Amino acid sequence: MRKTSSLFGAAAGVAFYAGAIGSTAWAQDAPPGDAVEGRRLYLATGCFTCHGRSGQGGAMNGPAPIIAKTAMPFDGFKGQLRQPINDMPAYSEMVMSDRQIADIYAFLQTLSGPLSIKDMAIFKD
Repeated sequence: MRKTSSLFGAAAGVAFYAGAIGSTAWAQDAPPGDAVEGRRLYLATGCFTCHGRSGQGGAMNGPAPIIAKTAMPFDGFKGQLRQPINDMPAYSEMVMSDRQIADIYAFLQTLSGPLSIKDMAIFKD
């Protein structure tokens, strides 16, 4: 009996990790979006008010994260828009479609993103 439960536990662990790895790879596949339309939506819906015009982040109502060239998987990004944490407003599907979210995500991927410390002029010399 003990050997059977150990085998079952090992099999369950392998299945869990295999599922987690597979779902992570799937979550990083963003649907195609229109970056030009995404830029328009980003500005029109006021995302820039907290996150900055180039996604650099800010501190209007608390720290708004840098979202330029975000490493967040699309599903996580969409989840944050649908059920946000902190002061960010929620964007239901009636307010912003999945397609519009994909467009904004595509726009954010075109931005340069944060510089590494070695690339910052103030730290050179």
